[in-house]
Amino acid sequence: MTYRRLALAAAFCLAVSSAHAAGLKFLHIPDGQGDGPAIDAAMWSPCAEVPADVRIEGLTVPAVLDCPIAGEKLPLVIISHGYGGWYLGHHDTAEALADAGFVVVAINHPHANYADMSRADGLGALIGRPVDIKRTVDFMLMASPDVAKIDPQRAGFYGFSQGGYTGLVIAGANPDFSRLPPRCADPKATGCPQANQIRPPQQRPLPQSLTHDPRIKAMVAADPLSIVFQTTDSVKDVTIPLQLWGSELGGGGGASPDDVATLARVLPEKPDFRIVRNAVHLSFLTPCPKNRQFSEVCIDAPGFDRAVFHREFNAEVIAFFRQNLRK
Repeated sequence: MTYRRLALAAAFCLAVSSAHAAGLKFLHIPDGQGDGPAIDAAMWSPCAEVPADVRIEGLTVPAVLDCPIAGEKLPLVIISHGYGGWYLGHHDTAEALADAGFVVVAINHPHANYADMSRADGLGALIGRPVDIKRTVDFMLMASPDVAKIDPQRAGFYGFSQGGYTGLVIAGANPDFSRLPPRCADPKATGCPQANQIRPPQQRPLPQSLTHDPRIKAMVAADPLSIVFQTTDSVKDVTIPLQLWGSELGGGGGASPDDVATLARVLPEKPDFRIVRNAVHLSFLTPCPKNRQFSEVCIDAPGFDRAVFHREFNAEVIAFFRQNLRK
């Protein structure tokens, strides 16, 4: 099973239930001055209106499109998807956070999302992901029409798989790419024969070549790509509050349970580390509707109820951000 097939299946594997409805609007962050292409994003926010079923690319989610934001000086949470994911891949968590009083922005990493994987497989994608997050924070705090509704001192981050890696870099980590398996020499390739593969660099990139952002004050990382963060030195500057989740069974995304456990051990500040029993890597994706239960990304281990887990997971994520993004 290829990551590409996983990504395409993930696009359709979305739950449609929510206790309340969040306001929902779609954003287009313009291309920067040499710092990257345009970024498409979805924003959820507190909404006082009655929800309706909203169809998005064949999906149905409970929301109020372009609802006026209810509240003032609200905390902000940015969401980063995993390899081949997209901005709706964690929509249940975004909805729950918005209903709890957060402004939530999930992005499509340019040229590295389910609809466009043209530059997803080179090391440039891993270096560029944190840049995407910084540009999104810049937009939300300086250029967004809703900037007055956001408290710039209370910004958090949630990331899954490569999205978790992205957050760790944003928080100050310096990955050791030499620990990665061989990657394709062509950064635009989605696959290549062994003859065209290259070994990752044997030295870590200089810190100044990576993008960190001190405006992020707290972070949740679910099954992050952790093989590049296996030493104390690689994460010595990650000191913000961190809730770290790991699947017991793993199964993809370069986030083996052993690597995630090592990451938890070498971090300078002890994280709130949770191991989800009987979960596989993709169990962190939003629950699937009944008609998609047999899609590859929707298959959990026997006895694991993803919908029940996500209700508990979302509650814990909300509690963490409330605690660590207080006024």
